[in-house]
Amino acid sequence: MSTTNTSGRRKTAVARIYLSAGSGNITVNGKDFKDYFPTLPLQYIVTQSLEVAGAAGNFDVKVNVNGGGVKGQAEAVRLGIAKALVELDPEVKPALRAKGLMTRDDRMVERKKPGRRKARRRFQFSKR
Repeated sequence: MSTTNTSGRRKTAVARIYLSAGSGNITVNGKDFKDYFPTLPLQYIVTQSLEVAGAAGNFDVKVNVNGGGVKGQAEAVRLGIAKALVELDPEVKPALRAKGLMTRDDRMVERKKPGRRKARRRFQFSKR
């Protein structure tokens, strides 16, 4: 097995993934992923691609992630790991696709418009 580099994105979070054969260590921004993502749901999101592909414990994953919030970052990492696994072994793609792990979630925050308080919220109307 060789190494592979991919990226995953979600909202404004961007994750760069470096996947190599190893013992299952996941490092995010120089920290263990359990320290970086302290809650169990976020840890599950990060490891979901490896578990679906049956590759948990076979690869060391080094991640550089920035932008967005913790959930967006976790989902960006999940997409990047899924893309890296497919690059190494194309046969896992149908299983990952069936769980929805190969699709980039392209929903973004809508921009603020002029004359509005937020993107769609109007200023309060005053009759008098």
